[in-house]
Amino acid sequence: MKRKSKSQPPRKKGAPQWMVTYSDMMTLILVFFVLLFGISQVDNEKFDAVANSFRERGLFEFYPSPIQFESPDKKGTVEEGYGEEGMKEDEFEELIREINKFIEENDLGEIMVANRIEQGVVLVLPEKIFFDPGKADLLDPALPFLDRVAELIKNLSNDVKVEGHTDNVPMNSYQYPSNWELSAARASRVVRYFIDNHGLDPDRFIATGYADTEPVAPNDTPENRQKNRRVEIIIMRSNDNQEKQGKE
Repeated sequence: MKRKSKSQPPRKKGAPQWMVTYSDMMTLILVFFVLLFGISQVDNEKFDAVANSFRERGLFEFYPSPIQFESPDKKGTVEEGYGEEGMKEDEFEELIREINKFIEENDLGEIMVANRIEQGVVLVLPEKIFFDPGKADLLDPALPFLDRVAELIKNLSNDVKVEGHTDNVPMNSYQYPSNWELSAARASRVVRYFIDNHGLDPDRFIATGYADTEPVAPNDTPENRQKNRRVEIIIMRSNDNQEKQGKE
């Protein structure tokens, strides 16, 4: 007698159920990323219009932005003008020639260096001539040089920014707990000398300390660290600078 075979359930046609669920999930993920891509697109024309509007008002002039609008070269390329209050290119070139002539006539070429930057013209004063290590008191041999710089500033109408810079060797004294205090004290001391000894207008000056955050050379040798210990006197191209407005 033959056994009755058990009936097998009919097989369903089509894809397995897990594959349908998987394909639905992948479709939703695809839609999600398409949505993200769509809302992340920036209207370049509108962005440029807004950026130009802010730039024309000088908001990016003295606070460098991570967005390079025209990729200016700090040492060479300067925009044609900084608004109505700024100097035009020919006036700026005349200022540079005047400063270089002043340095040459006063035999300052071996003491200080004049460089053209975006904000104006910077005079670099090395620490070894103007300050003792770890101190902010001006050395007597440096005073005649500052007197000559004061005469130059007196004959110009430009605002002046004085920056103090150090190397990365930690500073820790009672008077200067860190390089921040030392660099700021040196910049302030130079400004005070111009004001107290030459009667220059205090409103023309800004004093700032940068510690070791803006080196001009790697802090890997004594010679390079000496280059980084400096004071920079920047004769500003524009008098209507944002930093001075921030103080008021």
